[in-house]
Amino acid sequence: MTSFFKGIGYLVGDILMAPMNGLAKLELTNWWLANGITWLFIIICCSAFYYWIGELRRHEKSGEDVQDTTAHSFLK
Repeated sequence: MTSFFKGIGYLVGDILMAPMNGLAKLELTNWWLANGITWLFIIICCSAFYYWIGELRRHEKSGEDVQDTTAHSFLK
């Protein structure tokens, strides 16, 4: 049973966390590059958020978005 938990520790600590460990080492040598990667992910997330809000507005203007408060029987 101990080897099972050591295997899980190896998987999480050495394999799944390898990108994060690489960023931690990169930050010690080049702070700007490490944080540039972070800012890239932030920009991607913000652009996806604005796209999603635009799609919601488009559906609302076209009348496809039905917001009926009696959609559930317990609200009647």
